[in-house]
Amino acid sequence: MNLRAERGAATRERVVAIARRLFAEHGYEGTSIEAVLHESGLSRGALYHHYAGKDALFEAVLEAVEAEAGRAIVESVRGVTDPGQALVTGCLAWIRLAGDPVVRRIVLIDAPSVIGWERWRAMEERYAFGMLKTALQATGAVPAEFADLHAHMLLAAINESALLVAREGRQEAAEAAVADFLRRLLRPLGP
Repeated sequence: MNLRAERGAATRERVVAIARRLFAEHGYEGTSIEAVLHESGLSRGALYHHYAGKDALFEAVLEAVEAEAGRAIVESVRGVTDPGQALVTGCLAWIRLAGDPVVRRIVLIDAPSVIGWERWRAMEERYAFGMLKTALQATGAVPAEFADLHAHMLLAAINESALLVAREGRQEAAEAAVADFLRRLLRPLGP
């Protein structure tokens, strides 16, 4: 990689890190391009050289958060050989991840309205939703033609559970209750 490309990549990483923190703290609507410019020290032209606007910057942040969450979910099921147990373990990992204010705000609250449900779902297909469908199919308990429907329903329950856990004052107790519910819900799919 040449020096110019390396600098460009480093600038994009720095801007995404700054925007990630600002979007998580203030939400999409509460974060201005001026705040990103101020913290990054970039000119407006330099920022727009890398990102066409606030929407494009948000999408880059969302992609980074989704990729990081995906890696964490994959890591959580490493070594789990039973497909049903892997499904439960991955779902519980997502609930814990969604308790992170950054993940919750960017992925679950702002993303559907900022980039639109269809684009959000397409991105989710590459990450959590796609992994959920694959794990669900691996259990063999759901016919292939119903895997998409089941995955949508399961993801809705998991995301709502994650939001409930995140809002709960006693997070550990709420997480334990949700984990118990998910194990019961998913029992027909695994151990």
